[in-house]
Amino acid sequence: MAIRVVRLGSARAQGEALRIGTVRRPPRGVPKSEFAARNFYDVWFPNVAPSLPTMKIALAAKTPAQWARFFRLYRAEMAKPDAAHAIALLAAMSHHTDFSIGCYCEDEKHCHRAALKELLAAQGAAIADG
Repeated sequence: MAIRVVRLGSARAQGEALRIGTVRRPPRGVPKSEFAARNFYDVWFPNVAPSLPTMKIALAAKTPAQWARFFRLYRAEMAKPDAAHAIALLAAMSHHTDFSIGCYCEDEKHCHRAALKELLAAQGAAIADG
């Protein structure tokens, strides 16, 4: 059992189970009834997505210092009780079922899912390779 970290909208891996969208907003221009069929997500879980102000910092980031600021702010948000409980829940679930989490960003290095992956691992989550 493990968590797979994916780019939402990408083709699903063979045998990929439930896909959870850890994003602040649903995909634009896509009817809700087509989210799963278009490989975005089966369930929307914005609880571990960056806040809108933090997301805006990421969208404007160009330099390493700006990216570092984004990740610092995101990690601070995830340390708050509601987010920390959600991360602990996902980490615990990873030992009992396969599922995927993801975001739309093309480059995982410049996406909250990279930090989320680290936070989940720090909570003992089973993370799938690749």
